[in-house]
Amino acid sequence: MTHLARSSSRLRCFSRAAQLPLKSSWSRQAGHARAYSFGRNPNSLSSTTSVTAFTALAAVSAGVAFWSQTPVVVECEAPKSEKKPNITVEMDRKTKLEGLTKDSPMRLRMEAYNKRLQAEITAEIEKLDGQGKFKVDQWNRIEGGDGISMVLQDGKVFEKAGVGVSVVYGMLPPAAVAQMRAQHPNVKATSEPVPFFATGISCVMHPHNPNAPTVHFNYRYFEMGEPDKDGKPTSWWFGGGCDLTPAILYEEDAVHFHSVIKEACDQHDSRYYKDFKKWCDEYFYIPHRGERRGVGGIFFDDLDDKSPEELFAYVQSCGNSFLNQYVPIMQKRKDMSFTADDKHWQQLRRGRYVEFNLVYDRGTKFGLLTPGARIESILMTMPLTARWEYMHEPDLQAHGRLMEVLRAPKDWIPLNK
Repeated sequence: MTHLARSSSRLRCFSRAAQLPLKSSWSRQAGHARAYSFGRNPNSLSSTTSVTAFTALAAVSAGVAFWSQTPVVVECEAPKSEKKPNITVEMDRKTKLEGLTKDSPMRLRMEAYNKRLQAEITAEIEKLDGQGKFKVDQWNRIEGGDGISMVLQDGKVFEKAGVGVSVVYGMLPPAAVAQMRAQHPNVKATSEPVPFFATGISCVMHPHNPNAPTVHFNYRYFEMGEPDKDGKPTSWWFGGGCDLTPAILYEEDAVHFHSVIKEACDQHDSRYYKDFKKWCDEYFYIPHRGERRGVGGIFFDDLDDKSPEELFAYVQSCGNSFLNQYVPIMQKRKDMSFTADDKHWQQLRRGRYVEFNLVYDRGTKFGLLTPGARIESILMTMPLTARWEYMHEPDLQAHGRLMEVLRAPKDWIPLNK
C-alpha cells in the first residue's frame, strides 16, 4: 500500500528546511519474550470494501515526503478558494499542547501511536541492518496535519526500507461522501464538502538477500463530519493489514508470520484472522498473472463493528506484532548464501510486486491521479531494482511450490484454533 500525497482537493506544495520535533507523552507497556519471538509482547494497551474510503485512507499515508540528509518540512497549501476554517484543527492543537490522556480524541491517540510505532520500528531495523541509516523527511500541511517519512536505502541488509506516517485534515467532496454512505449509513447525504481526518502508518521493506522476504503493513484511522461538543465524529472506522512476499519460499517463515498476526487477532475476535486472511488473499491478487503478490497475511477496511476503544486496542496489537512477525525471519535469512539464479529470480518476482502496486493498488492509483501529487512519496514502496523478461518460464523444480501457493492460497495455520 502506498502513502498519500494529499487530500482530494487540489494542492500546491513548497518546501523549506526545518526541524519538526516529535513528542509523545505515551509509553509502551513492557513485554515478555517467547519462543521464536523478538522478545516483546504484541499485546496493546488496555465486509465489503468501500473503495473511496480505502483510497482516502491509503492516500493519507502518501503524504510522507521524499527523503533528504536533513529533515525537511513540506508545507501543503490549498488554493484560497478552497480554504475554510477548521475548528477541529485548532481544538486538536490546543489538546496536544495540554498533553494527551486516555480520554483524548481517538484521532490524536492514533496519531501519537503511529509516530511512536514508526520510531520504534525504524530504530530496530537500523540495528538489524547494521550499516544503513534512515533518512528523515517531514511535512506539515497548513490547513492541518503533518507527516514523517523515513527511508533506509542501499543498506547492508536492506535494498530499501520505508516507514511513513501521515496526518491529514481536509474536506471530502459530496460524491465521495455519497459512496461512503453505503458502508456508513449514519453519514448524511449532503451537497456540501464534509470535513474528514485520516492518519496512517505504512511500511515496506525490500531486503538484498533473495532468501529474505519483502514485507508490508499499513494501519489507518478515518473520521468524517464535524465532531460534536464531546469531540466525537459523525462516522469513523479503522483499516489496515500486513502481508509477506517471498521470492524463495520457506514455509516455516509463512507459518511464523501468520501465527503471530493470528495471535494478535484472536485476542480481540476469533473471527478476525479467518475473515481478514481471506480478504488479504483476494485483495493482493494480480488478475493478468493469475497469482497473488505473496503468501498473504491480513487485510481489513471500514472496520467499525466494535467500540473505538476496542478497535484501537486491536490495531495496536497488530502494529505491535510487526517486529515479532518479521525480525526473527530476517535474522534467519539475511546472511544465507545464494546464487546468481536466486538473485535473478528475486528480480523477476520484484517485477510482479511493481505490477500490482502500479496497476491494482488503490492507494497508488489515487495518488498518481491526484493533481500536484509528489511522485517520490507515492512510489516510496517500489524496490530499487526489478526485472521483466519476455516469455519467462519459472524453474518449477526450484520454485514450483511457491507458484502453487501464489495461484491457490494456502491456510498456513489451522483456522479453527
